[in-house]
Amino acid sequence: MKLTVVAVGHKPPAWIAEGCAEYTRRMPRDLPLAVVEVRPEPRGSKSRQQLLAAERDRLQLALQSYSRTVVLDERGSDLTTRQLADRLEAWRYAGGDTAFVVGGADGVDQALKQQAAETLRLSSLTLPHMLARLVLCEQLYRAYSLLCNHPYHREG
Repeated sequence: MKLTVVAVGHKPPAWIAEGCAEYTRRMPRDLPLAVVEVRPEPRGSKSRQQLLAAERDRLQLALQSYSRTVVLDERGSDLTTRQLADRLEAWRYAGGDTAFVVGGADGVDQALKQQAAETLRLSSLTLPHMLARLVLCEQLYRAYSLLCNHPYHREG
């Protein structure tokens, strides 16, 4: 199984790109993690719904080869790291690749959320979307390390 963070946005700050690269590098070969960027829709005079619909179309193209889509959303399930690790283990057992969608500044289109296998939230706090992709990469690595009894995760 492979994991991919499909994120709306381009040209993250160097520290975000470096952080994501560090966690993708740490993942094992049998559970690779990648970050794929999807171009945001230029704002101009478009409504929020028009922006989200255009980004939805681009996201759907990027998600075609994934059997499972998980959308990050402020109203999604609030998981502990242990619960995320359990989900990760169940997804590995079920097979198929998993994509995590991180929307842009305006979020993710409602239709795409409804098509997703599930929605997750990273925090009750509002996170900038670029920071959310880094936090997600770190948490996926932490969940993997917890499953392997690696000392990176200290529980309790």
